[in-house]
Amino acid sequence: MITDNLFDTLLVDPVSQNGANKLYVVSGYATSAMAFHHLENLRQRNIEIQVELIVGMCGQDGLSKSNHKGFQQLMQSDFAGNFECSYLVNTIPVHSKVYAWYRGETPICAFTGSANYTQRAFGNAQGEAMATSDPERGLEYFRGLIPNTIYCIHTEAEDFVQIYNDKYFARQRREVAQQENQNIPAPTIPTLAGLESVRISLLARGGEVGRISGLNWGQRPRRNPNEAYIGIPAAIARKIFFQGGVNTLQY
Repeated sequence: MITDNLFDTLLVDPVSQNGANKLYVVSGYATSAMAFHHLENLRQRNIEIQVELIVGMCGQDGLSKSNHKGFQQLMQSDFAGNFECSYLVNTIPVHSKVYAWYRGETPICAFTGSANYTQRAFGNAQGEAMATSDPERGLEYFRGLIPNTIYCIHTEAEDFVQIYNDKYFARQRREVAQQENQNIPAPTIPTLAGLESVRISLLARGGEVGRISGLNWGQRPRRNPNEAYIGIPAAIARKIFFQGGVNTLQY
């Protein structure tokens, strides 16, 4: 089990000691700051690698605006050609943390455990435990998720992943953590005329009108300006809608 010096052991040594040059990452949560720190650390050593990242929980929990924009900048400019980031959508969220290293097509090593691809996990702010695993199984797992992902730079990424302003996103994450720590049950689904129902706001979760989605669906390039749609959060859609039976929406 690996519990110390995770950054060097998992993210640097496979490159400097074993010649790995490509990393496949599945991480429940990830930050653009971590990706930049990792790639820049190696670049300063005159080492160039490729990183392909799948963020597994954003379809359910969303992303902060700074992380979303940061991932886009890394992929389009800062490390264009060396970094790819995809969001997992249209399926159950994935909380896994898998790091599979390759040299070209040759498997080198892999790790699984508790550490998200974040500076908090790979720094000294909290304890994490990782273990070695099979890189071929790791890549197989990564590729199995690809059909349900969308690139962070895709024009419709924000239609699949809720993007929050940073202050609101941080507060939401704290509230979720507090509920989990206190074992607070999830709110019950209200009823309307004896039927299960759910209330969906026409506003984004930050309390603002969506600029290129929701009621403003048509107010963007390549969209019919007379169109509009109401997004249904994935967690609600999976539990209630499209599974048969009668359901009710309240706006």
